Amino acid sequence: MHQGVGGASGGWGPPGHQPAVPPQPPIPPAPQGWPTAPPPPPHVPHPHLPPPGPDTTGHIPLPPAVAGAPGHGPAGAGTGTAVLAVLLIGPAGAGKTTVARHWASTRPVPTAHISLDDVREWVCSGFADPQAGWNDHSEAQYRLARRTCGFAARNFLANGISCILDDAVFPDRPVVGLGGWKRHVGPALLPVVLLPGLEIVLERNAERSGNRRLSDEEVARIHGRMAGWYGSGLPIIDNSDLDVEATARALDDALARAITAPAPY
Repeated sequence: MHQGVGGASGGWGPPGHQPAVPPQPPIPPAPQGWPTAPPPPPHVPHPHLPPPGPDTTGHIPLPPAVAGAPGHGPAGAGTGTAVLAVLLIGPAGAGKTTVARHWASTRPVPTAHISLDDVREWVCSGFADPQAGWNDHSEAQYRLARRTCGFAARNFLANGISCILDDAVFPDRPVVGLGGWKRHVGPALLPVVLLPGLEIVLERNAERSGNRRLSDEEVARIHGRMAGWYGSGLPIIDNSDLDVEATARALDDALARAITAPAPY
């Protein structure tokens, strides 16, 4: 019985039979006078970059910050020139993204704003919208977005750039929320809670559109859970009667106190 294709013989024929391979013509040498490719040059490391190491966070040399540049506040006020990693916590409609962006843009040193929702919405096809029903896919995409934000934050911090992240972290799940962020970014992460009154949150949420607008019932439920941060020791800012600029100043003052005070959490 003949062996099939892929058998021990490697082809058709009885066992042990090897098909004849026609001789191949020799490859002619290159004509005289033709240039040959030079060997590749030896690798020379960049003079301003350290050699690669086990840490995937790279160091990119940056020019020094210029205090008093246009669009920045006076140097030395509040947190001053400290390199910080900040987590702004609050319910939907608290103004986290707006305040975080304003605070980052008015510091006298380079500061980045990393929005969890923006990173989560990088997923275009297959986006798991929690409003369509919370499930394993939306939970997994949130976890992936948080890890991605954490990696970006570590890169900024390694290069002397402060960063502020915003997320709705619940006090009844501190290991998953606050503890998870500290694992992603680092133990020096400074959390601050932004918690205006429920009526303010409902009003701001009503002005939203798309998948970032929640139902009133969901907003009230989230706001009620956020109230659990009272008594936790975390700085809490009630910005019900504060505009964006005043809230950013209150945030900077709270962070300035948190830098020197021992963390109670």
